[in-house]
Amino acid sequence: MQNKKLKWKSDFEKSVIIENFVNRGWTKSQDKEEDSSDWNVYWATVWNVRNIFNPKSGFRLNDQQIINHFPNHYELTRKDCMVKNLKRFKREQDKETYEQQGWNFDFLPTTYVFPGEYSLFVEEFHRCPNQTWIVKPAARSQGKGIFLLRKIQQLKKIAGTTVTSNMTQLNLASKENYVVSKYIDNPLLIGGKKFDLRMYVLVTNYKPLKVWIYNKGFGRFCNEQYTTDVAEIENMFVHLTNVAIQQYSDKYSQKHGGKYSIDALKFYVESAYGTEAFQKMMDDIHNIMLTSLKSVQAVIQNDKHCFEMYGYDILLDANLKPWLIEINASPSLTTTTPVDKNLKLNLINDVYNIVLPNDDFPDNEQKQQQITKVGGFSVLYDESLDLMNRKAQKRQSVKIWK
Repeated sequence: MQNKKLKWKSDFEKSVIIENFVNRGWTKSQDKEEDSSDWNVYWATVWNVRNIFNPKSGFRLNDQQIINHFPNHYELTRKDCMVKNLKRFKREQDKETYEQQGWNFDFLPTTYVFPGEYSLFVEEFHRCPNQTWIVKPAARSQGKGIFLLRKIQQLKKIAGTTVTSNMTQLNLASKENYVVSKYIDNPLLIGGKKFDLRMYVLVTNYKPLKVWIYNKGFGRFCNEQYTTDVAEIENMFVHLTNVAIQQYSDKYSQKHGGKYSIDALKFYVESAYGTEAFQKMMDDIHNIMLTSLKSVQAVIQNDKHCFEMYGYDILLDANLKPWLIEINASPSLTTTTPVDKNLKLNLINDVYNIVLPNDDFPDNEQKQQQITKVGGFSVLYDESLDLMNRKAQKRQSVKIWK
Protein backbone atom coordinates (compact mmCIF):
# COMPACT_ATOMS: atom_id res chain seq x y z
CA MET A 1 0.00 0.00 0.00
CA GLN A 2 3.02 2.25 0.44
CA ASN A 3 3.21 5.30 -1.87
CA LYS A 4 -0.46 4.90 -2.77
CA LYS A 5 -2.63 7.83 -1.78
CA LEU A 6 -4.93 6.89 1.05
CA LYS A 7 -8.58 7.95 1.08
CA TRP A 8 -9.93 9.63 4.19
CA LYS A 9 -13.30 10.38 5.72
CA SER A 10 -14.23 12.53 8.69
CA ASP A 11 -17.48 13.31 10.47
CA PHE A 12 -15.88 16.45 11.90
CA GLU A 13 -15.16 19.65 10.00
CA LYS A 14 -12.20 20.35 12.26
CA SER A 15 -9.18 22.04 10.73
CA VAL A 16 -6.69 20.01 12.78
CA ILE A 17 -8.07 16.78 11.28
CA ILE A 18 -8.57 17.90 7.70
CA GLU A 19 -5.28 19.81 7.47
CA ASN A 20 -3.41 16.73 8.63
CA PHE A 21 -5.00 14.58 5.93
CA VAL A 22 -4.41 17.20 3.23
CA ASN A 23 -0.79 17.73 4.30
CA ARG A 24 -0.17 14.01 3.89
CA GLY A 25 -1.48 14.12 0.35
CA TRP A 26 -4.41 11.85 1.13
CA THR A 27 -7.58 12.22 -0.92
CA LYS A 28 -11.08 12.70 0.42
CA SER A 29 -13.54 9.86 -0.04
CA GLN A 30 -16.69 10.92 -1.82
CA ASP A 31 -18.76 8.09 -0.38
CA LYS A 32 -21.37 9.35 2.09
CA GLU A 33 -22.18 5.94 3.59
CA GLU A 34 -20.41 4.85 6.77
CA ASP A 35 -20.47 1.16 5.89
CA SER A 36 -18.57 1.44 2.62
CA SER A 37 -15.12 0.33 1.54
CA ASP A 38 -14.26 3.56 -0.26
CA TRP A 39 -11.99 4.86 2.50
CA ASN A 40 -8.81 3.86 4.27
CA VAL A 41 -8.82 6.26 7.21
CA TYR A 42 -11.97 7.35 9.02
CA TRP A 43 -12.16 9.86 11.89
CA ALA A 44 -15.69 9.05 12.95
CA THR A 45 -18.22 9.98 15.57
CA VAL A 46 -18.93 7.42 18.27
CA TRP A 47 -22.42 7.02 16.80
CA ASN A 48 -21.21 6.11 13.33
CA VAL A 49 -18.66 3.70 14.79
CA ARG A 50 -21.53 1.97 16.58
CA ASN A 51 -23.39 1.69 13.25
CA ILE A 52 -20.32 0.34 11.48
CA PHE A 53 -19.80 -2.41 14.05
CA ASN A 54 -23.48 -3.27 14.37
CA PRO A 55 -23.69 -7.05 13.73
CA LYS A 56 -26.96 -6.54 11.86
CA SER A 57 -25.22 -4.55 9.13
CA GLY A 58 -22.97 -7.46 8.16
CA PHE A 59 -20.25 -4.94 7.26
CA ARG A 60 -16.63 -5.87 7.91
CA LEU A 61 -13.60 -3.61 7.73
CA ASN A 62 -10.89 -4.78 5.36
CA ASP A 63 -7.14 -4.90 5.96
CA GLN A 64 -6.66 -1.45 4.41
CA GLN A 65 -9.03 0.39 6.73
CA ILE A 66 -8.48 1.98 10.12
CA ILE A 67 -10.89 3.88 12.37
CA ASN A 68 -10.50 6.00 15.50
CA HIS A 69 -12.66 4.05 17.99
CA PHE A 70 -12.94 0.51 19.30
CA PRO A 71 -16.43 -0.99 18.84
CA ASN A 72 -17.48 -0.71 22.51
CA HIS A 73 -15.27 2.21 23.55
CA TYR A 74 -18.10 3.42 25.81
CA GLU A 75 -17.10 0.83 28.44
CA LEU A 76 -14.49 3.36 29.52
CA THR A 77 -15.82 6.66 28.24
CA ARG A 78 -19.43 6.62 29.45
CA LYS A 79 -19.30 7.92 33.00
CA ASP A 80 -21.49 5.16 34.48
CA CYS A 81 -19.66 2.38 32.60
CA MET A 82 -16.28 3.73 33.69
CA VAL A 83 -17.36 3.66 37.35
CA LYS A 84 -18.86 0.18 37.10
CA ASN A 85 -15.77 -1.25 35.38
CA LEU A 86 -13.36 0.32 37.86
CA LYS A 87 -15.38 -1.01 40.81
CA ARG A 88 -15.58 -4.47 39.23
CA PHE A 89 -11.86 -4.52 38.45
CA LYS A 90 -11.02 -3.55 42.03
CA ARG A 91 -13.23 -6.34 43.40
CA GLU A 92 -11.59 -8.87 41.11
CA GLN A 93 -8.06 -8.06 42.20
CA ASP A 94 -6.52 -9.99 45.03
CA LYS A 95 -5.26 -7.32 47.44
CA GLU A 96 -1.75 -8.77 47.67
CA THR A 97 -1.57 -9.21 43.90
CA TYR A 98 -2.56 -5.69 42.94
CA GLU A 99 -0.31 -4.16 45.57
CA GLN A 100 2.62 -6.17 44.18
CA GLN A 101 1.77 -4.99 40.67
CA GLY A 102 1.51 -1.40 41.85
CA TRP A 103 -2.24 -1.01 41.29
CA ASN A 104 -3.68 1.83 43.31
CA PHE A 105 -7.42 2.43 43.11
CA ASP A 106 -7.52 5.48 45.36
CA PHE A 107 -8.13 8.00 42.58
CA LEU A 108 -11.88 7.81 42.06
CA PRO A 109 -13.97 9.89 44.48
CA THR A 110 -16.76 8.00 46.27
CA THR A 111 -19.24 7.60 43.42
CA TYR A 112 -22.71 6.13 42.91
CA VAL A 113 -24.61 5.36 39.72
CA PHE A 114 -28.28 6.35 39.65
CA PRO A 115 -30.84 4.97 39.78
CA GLY A 116 -29.38 1.57 40.79
CA GLU A 117 -27.25 2.79 43.71
CA TYR A 118 -29.57 5.51 44.97
CA SER A 119 -30.28 3.86 48.34
CA LEU A 120 -26.52 3.43 48.95
CA PHE A 121 -26.04 7.10 48.15
CA VAL A 122 -28.75 8.14 50.64
CA GLU A 123 -27.00 6.18 53.41
CA GLU A 124 -23.69 7.88 52.62
CA PHE A 125 -25.41 11.25 52.30
CA HIS A 126 -26.71 10.97 55.87
CA ARG A 127 -23.29 9.91 57.14
CA CYS A 128 -21.73 13.03 55.63
CA PRO A 129 -24.40 15.74 56.02
CA ASN A 130 -22.09 18.64 55.16
CA GLN A 131 -20.56 17.03 52.08
CA THR A 132 -21.02 18.60 48.66
CA TRP A 133 -21.77 16.19 45.80
CA ILE A 134 -21.54 16.64 42.05
CA VAL A 135 -24.24 15.15 39.82
CA LYS A 136 -23.51 14.35 36.17
CA PRO A 137 -25.59 12.80 33.38
CA ALA A 138 -23.77 9.60 32.40
CA ALA A 139 -23.83 10.07 28.64
CA ARG A 140 -23.60 13.83 28.12
CA SER A 141 -20.53 15.98 27.55
CA GLN A 142 -19.27 19.58 27.71
CA GLY A 143 -20.61 20.05 31.24
CA LYS A 144 -24.26 19.76 30.18
CA GLY A 145 -26.68 18.89 32.95
CA ILE A 146 -24.09 18.99 35.77
CA PHE A 147 -24.94 20.52 39.14
CA LEU A 148 -23.64 20.56 42.72
CA LEU A 149 -25.79 19.10 45.47
CA ARG A 150 -26.00 19.84 49.19
CA LYS A 151 -29.64 18.90 49.85
CA ILE A 152 -31.34 15.70 48.71
CA GLN A 153 -34.27 17.69 47.34
CA GLN A 154 -31.94 19.17 44.71
CA LEU A 155 -32.24 15.86 42.85
CA LYS A 156 -35.49 17.27 41.52
CA LYS A 157 -33.26 18.99 38.98
CA ILE A 158 -33.00 15.65 37.24
CA ALA A 159 -35.74 15.73 34.62
CA GLY A 160 -38.67 13.54 35.56
CA THR A 161 -37.39 12.86 39.08
CA THR A 162 -39.52 12.62 42.20
CA VAL A 163 -37.89 12.37 45.59
CA THR A 164 -39.97 10.57 48.22
CA SER A 165 -40.49 12.05 51.66
CA ASN A 166 -38.54 9.30 53.39
CA MET A 167 -35.71 9.73 50.85
CA THR A 168 -35.27 6.00 50.30
CA GLN A 169 -36.47 5.78 46.71
CA LEU A 170 -35.78 7.61 43.49
CA ASN A 171 -38.25 7.41 40.64
CA LEU A 172 -36.78 8.38 37.30
CA ALA A 173 -39.29 9.01 34.54
CA SER A 174 -36.43 9.30 32.07
CA LYS A 175 -34.14 6.38 31.24
CA GLU A 176 -31.01 8.47 31.64
CA ASN A 177 -28.37 7.33 34.14
CA TYR A 178 -26.47 9.70 36.41
CA VAL A 179 -23.27 9.47 38.40
CA VAL A 180 -23.03 11.22 41.76
CA SER A 181 -19.59 11.76 43.29
CA LYS A 182 -18.15 13.42 46.34
CA TYR A 183 -17.04 16.85 45.24
CA ILE A 184 -13.31 17.50 45.69
CA ASP A 185 -13.62 20.76 47.62
CA ASN A 186 -9.90 21.36 48.22
CA PRO A 187 -8.56 21.64 44.65
CA LEU A 188 -5.08 22.90 43.92
CA LEU A 189 -5.47 26.56 43.03
CA ILE A 190 -3.27 28.74 40.87
CA GLY A 191 -4.05 32.42 41.10
CA GLY A 192 -6.97 31.47 43.34
CA LYS A 193 -8.70 29.60 40.52
CA LYS A 194 -9.66 25.96 40.12
CA PHE A 195 -8.38 24.01 37.11
CA ASP A 196 -8.10 20.47 35.82
CA LEU A 197 -5.71 18.77 33.40
CA ARG A 198 -6.53 17.53 29.92
CA MET A 199 -4.02 14.84 28.95
CA TYR A 200 -3.96 12.61 25.89
CA VAL A 201 -3.49 8.85 25.80
CA LEU A 202 -3.36 6.67 22.70
CA VAL A 203 -4.20 2.96 22.79
CA THR A 204 -3.18 1.05 19.68
CA ASN A 205 -4.01 -2.40 21.01
CA TYR A 206 -5.86 -3.85 24.01
CA LYS A 207 -4.74 -7.48 23.80
CA PRO A 208 -1.89 -7.18 24.54
CA LEU A 209 -2.28 -3.65 25.86
CA LYS A 210 -0.12 -0.95 24.33
CA VAL A 211 -0.42 2.59 25.68
CA TRP A 212 1.17 5.83 24.53
CA ILE A 213 1.11 9.11 26.45
CA TYR A 214 1.39 12.57 24.89
CA ASN A 215 3.81 15.04 26.46
CA LYS A 216 1.75 18.15 25.68
CA GLY A 217 -1.50 18.72 27.50
CA PHE A 218 -2.96 21.73 29.25
CA GLY A 219 -4.74 22.99 32.32
CA ARG A 220 -8.30 24.23 31.88
CA PHE A 221 -9.03 27.09 34.28
CA CYS A 222 -12.21 28.52 35.73
CA ASN A 223 -12.73 32.24 35.25
CA GLU A 224 -14.00 33.00 38.75
CA GLN A 225 -12.06 32.80 42.03
CA TYR A 226 -12.69 29.49 43.77
CA THR A 227 -14.83 29.48 46.90
CA THR A 228 -16.69 26.91 49.01
CA ASP A 229 -19.35 29.48 49.87
CA VAL A 230 -22.74 27.76 49.44
CA ALA A 231 -24.04 31.00 47.94
CA GLU A 232 -21.87 30.23 44.89
CA ILE A 233 -22.83 26.56 44.60
CA GLU A 234 -24.74 27.20 41.38
CA ASN A 235 -22.04 29.39 39.83
CA MET A 236 -20.50 27.02 37.30
CA PHE A 237 -17.86 29.61 36.39
CA VAL A 238 -16.40 28.83 39.85
CA HIS A 239 -16.73 25.05 39.81
CA LEU A 240 -16.67 23.59 36.27
CA THR A 241 -13.55 23.82 34.11
CA ASN A 242 -15.21 22.84 30.81
CA VAL A 243 -14.29 25.34 28.10
CA ALA A 244 -17.79 24.89 26.65
CA ILE A 245 -19.07 26.54 29.86
CA GLN A 246 -16.24 28.94 30.70
CA GLN A 247 -16.32 30.58 27.26
CA TYR A 248 -19.59 32.29 28.24
CA SER A 249 -18.07 34.03 31.25
CA ASP A 250 -17.58 37.79 31.03
CA LYS A 251 -14.02 37.16 32.23
CA TYR A 252 -13.16 34.64 29.52
CA SER A 253 -9.98 35.54 27.64
CA GLN A 254 -9.80 34.97 23.90
CA LYS A 255 -6.03 35.38 24.14
CA HIS A 256 -5.30 32.22 26.12
CA GLY A 257 -8.73 30.57 26.22
CA GLY A 258 -8.32 29.73 29.90
CA LYS A 259 -5.69 27.12 28.98
CA TYR A 260 -2.15 26.82 30.30
CA SER A 261 0.43 24.29 29.20
CA ILE A 262 1.58 21.24 31.12
CA ASP A 263 5.10 22.73 30.94
CA ALA A 264 3.86 25.84 32.79
CA LEU A 265 2.21 23.63 35.41
CA LYS A 266 5.43 21.63 35.79
CA PHE A 267 7.37 24.84 36.42
CA TYR A 268 4.81 25.97 39.02
CA VAL A 269 4.67 22.66 40.91
CA GLU A 270 8.43 22.16 40.94
CA SER A 271 8.95 25.73 42.15
CA ALA A 272 6.33 25.47 44.89
CA TYR A 273 6.64 21.81 45.93
CA GLY A 274 9.89 20.47 44.48
CA THR A 275 10.94 18.14 41.68
CA GLU A 276 10.22 14.95 43.65
CA ALA A 277 6.66 16.09 44.38
CA PHE A 278 6.06 16.73 40.68
CA GLN A 279 7.43 13.31 39.72
CA LYS A 280 5.27 11.63 42.38
CA MET A 281 2.24 13.47 40.98
CA MET A 282 3.03 12.29 37.43
CA ASP A 283 3.57 8.70 38.60
CA ASP A 284 0.16 8.80 40.26
CA ILE A 285 -1.40 10.15 37.06
CA HIS A 286 0.21 7.34 35.05
CA ASN A 287 -1.23 4.85 37.54
CA ILE A 288 -4.70 6.31 36.91
CA MET A 289 -4.29 5.84 33.18
CA LEU A 290 -3.00 2.26 33.34
CA THR A 291 -5.43 1.08 36.02
CA SER A 292 -8.42 2.51 34.16
CA LEU A 293 -7.32 0.90 30.88
CA LYS A 294 -6.67 -2.44 32.57
CA SER A 295 -10.14 -2.27 34.10
CA VAL A 296 -11.73 -2.57 30.64
CA GLN A 297 -9.11 -4.72 28.91
CA ALA A 298 -11.16 -7.88 29.32
CA VAL A 299 -14.39 -6.33 28.01
CA ILE A 300 -13.20 -4.09 25.17
CA GLN A 301 -13.65 -5.70 21.75
CA ASN A 302 -10.10 -5.54 20.47
CA ASP A 303 -9.90 -4.99 16.72
CA LYS A 304 -6.76 -4.51 14.62
CA HIS A 305 -8.58 -1.89 12.54
CA CYS A 306 -9.10 0.37 15.57
CA PHE A 307 -7.23 2.76 17.82
CA GLU A 308 -8.43 5.16 20.49
CA MET A 309 -7.16 8.60 21.46
CA TYR A 310 -8.54 9.35 24.91
CA GLY A 311 -8.77 12.71 26.61
CA TYR A 312 -8.18 12.19 30.34
CA ASP A 313 -9.52 14.85 32.72
CA ILE A 314 -7.54 14.88 35.98
CA LEU A 315 -8.13 17.13 38.99
CA LEU A 316 -5.32 17.87 41.44
CA ASP A 317 -6.17 18.57 45.05
CA ALA A 318 -4.23 20.85 47.41
CA ASN A 319 -1.98 17.90 48.35
CA LEU A 320 -1.08 17.25 44.68
CA LYS A 321 -3.17 14.08 44.75
CA PRO A 322 -4.68 13.45 41.29
CA TRP A 323 -8.33 12.42 40.95
CA LEU A 324 -9.92 10.94 37.84
CA ILE A 325 -12.84 13.08 36.69
CA GLU A 326 -13.70 11.42 33.38
CA ILE A 327 -12.27 9.92 30.20
CA ASN A 328 -13.35 11.27 26.83
CA ALA A 329 -13.68 9.18 23.67
CA SER A 330 -13.86 12.29 21.50
CA PRO A 331 -11.75 14.95 23.23
CA SER A 332 -12.46 18.35 21.74
CA LEU A 333 -10.44 19.24 18.66
CA THR A 334 -11.88 22.73 18.50
CA THR A 335 -9.06 25.27 18.70
CA THR A 336 -9.40 28.52 20.62
CA THR A 337 -5.91 30.01 20.24
CA PRO A 338 -2.91 29.65 17.87
CA VAL A 339 -1.07 27.69 20.60
CA ASP A 340 -4.07 25.40 21.00
CA LYS A 341 -4.22 24.77 17.25
CA ASN A 342 -0.52 24.01 17.02
CA LEU A 343 -0.77 21.50 19.88
CA LYS A 344 -3.72 19.66 18.35
CA LEU A 345 -2.29 19.69 14.82
CA ASN A 346 0.86 18.02 16.11
CA LEU A 347 -1.19 15.65 18.27
CA ILE A 348 -3.19 14.29 15.33
CA ASN A 349 -0.08 14.16 13.14
CA ASP A 350 1.74 12.07 15.74
CA VAL A 351 -1.26 9.76 16.16
CA TYR A 352 -1.16 8.85 12.49
CA ASN A 353 2.62 8.53 12.49
CA ILE A 354 2.07 5.76 15.05
CA VAL A 355 -0.97 3.96 13.66
CA LEU A 356 0.03 4.38 9.99
CA PRO A 357 3.84 4.60 9.92
CA ASN A 358 5.02 5.93 6.54
CA ASP A 359 1.33 6.27 5.58
CA ASP A 360 1.15 2.50 5.32
CA PHE A 361 -0.65 -0.31 7.10
CA PRO A 362 2.03 -2.19 9.05
CA ASP A 363 1.99 -5.91 8.23
CA ASN A 364 4.36 -6.85 11.04
CA GLU A 365 3.47 -5.64 14.53
CA GLN A 366 6.84 -6.84 15.79
CA LYS A 367 8.51 -4.02 13.88
CA GLN A 368 6.63 -1.49 15.99
CA GLN A 369 7.37 -2.99 19.39
CA GLN A 370 10.87 -1.57 19.71
CA ILE A 371 9.76 1.99 18.95
CA THR A 372 9.24 3.84 22.23
CA LYS A 373 8.86 7.43 21.04
CA VAL A 374 7.10 9.05 18.08
CA GLY A 375 6.85 12.84 18.04
CA GLY A 376 5.28 13.94 21.32
CA PHE A 377 4.16 10.40 22.20
CA SER A 378 6.11 7.97 24.37
CA VAL A 379 5.19 4.40 25.23
CA LEU A 380 3.75 4.32 28.73
CA TYR A 381 3.09 0.59 28.80
CA ASP A 382 3.65 -2.32 26.42
CA GLU A 383 2.20 -5.56 27.71
CA SER A 384 3.75 -7.62 24.92
CA LEU A 385 7.22 -6.76 26.22
CA ASP A 386 6.14 -7.68 29.74
CA LEU A 387 4.91 -11.02 28.47
CA MET A 388 8.16 -11.68 26.63
CA ASN A 389 10.20 -10.73 29.69
CA ARG A 390 8.16 -13.05 31.89
CA LYS A 391 8.65 -15.92 29.45
CA ALA A 392 12.38 -15.23 29.37
CA GLN A 393 12.53 -15.17 33.18
CA LYS A 394 10.61 -18.43 33.33
CA ARG A 395 13.01 -20.10 30.89
CA GLN A 396 15.94 -18.79 32.92
CA SER A 397 14.47 -20.12 36.18
CA VAL A 398 14.02 -23.54 34.56
CA LYS A 399 17.71 -23.61 33.60
CA ILE A 400 18.74 -22.67 37.12
CA TRP A 401 16.76 -25.45 38.74
CA LYS A 402 17.72 -28.24 36.30
